[in-house]
Amino acid sequence: MDQPKGPPKIVIADDNLQNVELLEAYLSDVDCEIRTAFDGEDTLRVVAEFQPDLLLLDVMMPRLSGFEVCRKLRANPATKDLLILMVTALNEASDFERGVQAGTDDFLTKPVNKVELLCRIKSMLRVRHLKNQLDRTLAYLAEFEATSRSPEGER
Repeated sequence: MDQPKGPPKIVIADDNLQNVELLEAYLSDVDCEIRTAFDGEDTLRVVAEFQPDLLLLDVMMPRLSGFEVCRKLRANPATKDLLILMVTALNEASDFERGVQAGTDDFLTKPVNKVELLCRIKSMLRVRHLKNQLDRTLAYLAEFEATSRSPEGER
């Protein structure tokens, strides 16, 4: 029933090259595929093409802010369930509230702690995996229930 899907796919979106390189270095020991984006429009394009499991999203980027990117991804049926971890220098309660309203799953404040980043990523990906397993199991049970209720001739 479970087909191996390969390593998780992660997009790092930040307009600061040093931040992108740091996050890539932190993820170097993680079995994953990484793509990068350097502004909001680029992030939407990379997400559409790469179809990642997780997006590490800076808030303050050119062309579209992380808040705007998050809202657009949540409004799109193809990306509405993408895991989004906002990585931001913003640390006011109102900033976190805006992120939640935009649809982020979690936050990390810069400067990012490597251990905290890796723990959050592992946790988020584990929850996603378990949700996918649950969805598959529920679909299987619904199919089984539907076939078990049908008359003998329709099996």
